[in-house]
Formats: sequence, structure tokens, C-alpha cells
Amino acid sequence: MKDVYILGIESSCDETSCSIVKNGVEELATVISSQIDIHKNYGGVVPEIASREHVKNITIVIEECLEQANMTMDQIDAIAVTYGPGLIGSLLIGLEAAKTLSFIYDKPLVPVHHIAGHIYANNLIKPLTFPLLALVISGGHTELVYMKDHLYFEKLGGTLDDAVGECYDKVARVVGIPYPGGPSIDKLAALGKHEYKLPIPLNDDSYNFSFSGLKSAVINLAHNEEQRGNKINKENLATSFQDVVVEIISKKTEKAIVEKDIKNFVMAGGVAANRALRAKLEEVCKQHNIDYTFPAIRYCTDNAAMIAAAGYYYYKQGRISDKKVNAKSNDKLN
Repeated sequence: MKDVYILGIESSCDETSCSIVKNGVEELATVISSQIDIHKNYGGVVPEIASREHVKNITIVIEECLEQANMTMDQIDAIAVTYGPGLIGSLLIGLEAAKTLSFIYDKPLVPVHHIAGHIYANNLIKPLTFPLLALVISGGHTELVYMKDHLYFEKLGGTLDDAVGECYDKVARVVGIPYPGGPSIDKLAALGKHEYKLPIPLNDDSYNFSFSGLKSAVINLAHNEEQRGNKINKENLATSFQDVVVEIISKKTEKAIVEKDIKNFVMAGGVAANRALRAKLEEVCKQHNIDYTFPAIRYCTDNAAMIAAAGYYYYKQGRISDKKVNAKSNDKLN
């Protein structure tokens, strides 16, 4: 059987990335140009700046990726690219680069949904098995997705307001931690104790999440303590906040595992790197005797390897686009 080589391009937010993946499971080369050092000066991603940086970096990362893999475009079978969701200006840079390569080298163009990419990052660790439950947690997403086969996505529930990663960053800002705050909150939480009382958000029987109330509770707590002349203990606040997040996410994940008779569980997205959440969900999976896969830390944040991995299955199913495909800032996972 002929090997299939997919070149992936990812530019949905503030990372410009190119990767080459063999048969959807073997990463041959990945290059990522991150903009974190630029955007941390503003406390978050500035879309216009992100787009300009993608323009500067896109050609460089593609050339470096091919060089690392010791391959030419003639050896590539198809080009997979993130078309959405994401920042529209950023998406357009990667998409236009992919269209150009597709036209010049006469290669099939495979548009990939960004969330599908995050889920398929796990396929680079070990092949996905079904039925599967994916927990997608990042700065823009908090979703539980059921899969009965490749590229079959059924959204069970999702965030009604702030995504969990966004909530982490806003809580970090309250206690004076620079962007990106999520990893720092996770580290601080390992050092503190659960001292502050915070509400468990949307603690109901649905598969939906809501973190705006928790964010507001942290802001109000910090403000009230300041008014009383008390200094917030950052470690204890981080622990109190993270304990609540882990409790509600693990509770609803476990409910889905039981009710949908899941055989395999995967995490996806930037917050999938969170150590406390990984530990709790590993415990849940072992308790219910189901297989689980957590992405390597390098695959949690945005990268083109995940896009190429998912792109392989889109390509095998013949889900190829003409050059008229456009970027979408929001799009349903299907």
C-alpha cells in the first residue's frame, strides 16, 4: 500500500506552522514560529499584529519544514490547511499559502477544521479507536465531542460563554501573571491549598459549561480582599480556582463516558497540557476501565502536525476542495 504524505499548514491564531505527516500517524517534520513574546506585551493576541507576523513567517516555515524532512513538494500527496475557526486575518494567510502551493504543484487541497486537528493530534501518539469521547479545551473552546468513527463528530455540549483557557488567562491577569496565564496558574496551583470559596459553574446534568461566573467570582474576591487591605495568596487562589475547574470538567466528562458507553477517551487543545486535569481524568478512565490518550505537550498548542494528521483522513475520504474555499472565523465541527 502506497504511503501518503500530507503537508499541513496552521495559522489560526498566533502560531505559524508547517508539518509533514506520513499516513496520518508519523510526524516527519514540524516547524512552528510562535508569536507569544510579541503578544504578551499586550496581555493577549492582537489580531492585526498576528496577521502581519504570519505574512512574514509563512514562507520560511514551509521551506524549513521541507528541508527538515528532506523532501520536495513533488513527494507530497496533498496539502491540508486550517480554514477555521480562528482569527479571520490569520486564517487567510495560511489558506492563501496552501492554495498557492496547491495550484503551482497541482496537489489536492484539503481544508481541515481546527478542532478536528486538535482531536487528531492524539492519533500521532496512538491510533484513535471508537467509540470515542474527546474533551476539547483551549482558549477558545470547551467541548465534549462523541465520535463513532473517523471524522464523525457529534457535539454533546460546549461552553455557553467563556472557554476554560480564556478563563485561566483572565484569572491570571487578576493576580498579576502575564499572558499566557494558563501554564503559570497550573504551576502555582501545585504549590497552594484550597483556601478560597468559589462557585462550581453550571453544576447541572447537561454537557454544557459556563465559566463567566467563575471568572467574575475570582475578580470580585480579589477586589473585596483588596478593599479589606488583605493580600491575595496567589498560590492558594490558583489552587482554589483550578480545583473547581477540574471538578466540573471531570464530572461532566465522566457522565458522558458512562452514558455514551465510551471505549476510548482523548483530550485536545492547549488546556490539555494542564497537569491536574490530566491526572484527574486519567483516574476517571482507569476507574471505568477505558482506554485513554493524552496528547504530548508539544501537540496541545496549535501546530500543523495535528492538521496534517487529520488531513490524512479527510483526504482518504475524498474531502478535497477547489480553490474557492474561504476562511471562516466560526464553523460547526462536522
